Amino acid sequence: MEADPESQSTAWRRRIGAPLSVALALAGGAWLRLWMLKAFPQVNGDTLVYGNLAKNLLLHGRFALTDGSGVLHETLIRLPGYPLFVALCFRLFGVDNYNAVAYAQIGLELAGCLLLAGFARRIASPALGRGAALCTLWLAALCPFTAVYAVAPLTETPTLFVIALALWALARFDARPGWGSALAFTFAVSFAALLRPDGALVGVALAPALVMGLRRSAVPTGKLARMGVVCVLLALVPFAAWTARNWRVFHVFEPLAPRYATDPGEDIHPGWQRWVKTWCLDFVSTYDIYWNVPGESFDVGKLPGRAFDTPAEYAETAALAAEYNDNGQDFTPDMDGRFARLAEARVEAHPLRYYVWLPLGRMADMWLRPRVENLPIDLDWWVYAHHNAETRFSWAYAGLNAAYLLLGLAGLCFRPRFSTPGTKTRPWGPRFWVWMVAYMAMRSALLMTVEAPEARYTLECFPMLFALGGIGICGMVRKVTGAREQVKRE
Repeated sequence: MEADPESQSTAWRRRIGAPLSVALALAGGAWLRLWMLKAFPQVNGDTLVYGNLAKNLLLHGRFALTDGSGVLHETLIRLPGYPLFVALCFRLFGVDNYNAVAYAQIGLELAGCLLLAGFARRIASPALGRGAALCTLWLAALCPFTAVYAVAPLTETPTLFVIALALWALARFDARPGWGSALAFTFAVSFAALLRPDGALVGVALAPALVMGLRRSAVPTGKLARMGVVCVLLALVPFAAWTARNWRVFHVFEPLAPRYATDPGEDIHPGWQRWVKTWCLDFVSTYDIYWNVPGESFDVGKLPGRAFDTPAEYAETAALAAEYNDNGQDFTPDMDGRFARLAEARVEAHPLRYYVWLPLGRMADMWLRPRVENLPIDLDWWVYAHHNAETRFSWAYAGLNAAYLLLGLAGLCFRPRFSTPGTKTRPWGPRFWVWMVAYMAMRSALLMTVEAPEARYTLECFPMLFALGGIGICGMVRKVTGAREQVKRE
């Protein structure tokens, strides 16, 4: 009996088409990141801080910063995860070789794209698994918002990689509990917290999903208990060592890193911080004011109108700015106290603005604004008369960002019904969606507490959006295809 030519063609397309699609997605992702490395090199700001820490780890064996006179000062303003990663790159490819760090991060991000594809395939319905994996891979590989951070020596790319690893290991462990996936998950959630303090949310959100999945496991209880004990101990060891080091050097209990990235004894200017929080709403204010004060001039003209409720407030703020500028661009305790009194008066006059509307506005700014902060585009991109090309590009970027968000929503809400041989008809939907939403909700809630918004703070949610978006695309295509076939049959 001869094989059906149509079925042979379908089988051939599956054998050849999927690997070709994977190769093209990875090649496109690599090209995009290498082009961005050439077009938008980024070695400044926090990158130099991490490089400084990495060099002192290599050359002196100390977690310290070098000041302008060459003196080393022990510090705890950053967690050790990323400096260790940069130090490893410097050790292998040469000190101050930031291009090598970027190349390593490009490799990490592409590997993370593959992990997310594997995760999407496992959590989607059987009918959608292969297609969802390919769609997820393309969404992740060609996303310019994450790609531009792959070429910036900052914590974002390693964080995105370990989140992808945690998701992949979670789905793999749920299907077949074993030491490999358990240790991979442990490394991922631990290193996420060693990269950034907010990285601890990855473990907080996803660990319960892993534990709840054990109830369905046929693995002996004793083996699972041993896994749990070993993984918990391995997760705690680096933080115990970091906490002990901070106690020995600074005599403070600090298992992560300070909120305002200051060493013990440094003034955080709480009055200034609270006053900024009474009006700061978007990245423009972060860039123009928050990042520059203290240390640079304070220009009252750059403050938005919402920073003042009355002429008296404006006069007091202008007087404080002039005094600050005359004082070597630094605050005195008296100036900080006056900012605190200004903040208190503003909060009492408009409590809803301070506790509800501004936090929601900052969160919306971090989720929805065009992600052009690493591109040579003016901060006032929306002023079309000043730079029409930049304005059009920025709106296109905002639209692309909205498309990723809508695709992620589709992966959650688009629930057609399907039936496969030997299974009951059931509502389609990805596994672990509750835990992915929980992570994004917890992260958004945390971001509502920050004084100065930055769009990059929501990038850590994009691995979930990639997987959900891939499932959403595949599900919508399947529904449209199924509807057409139904019409043909009728």
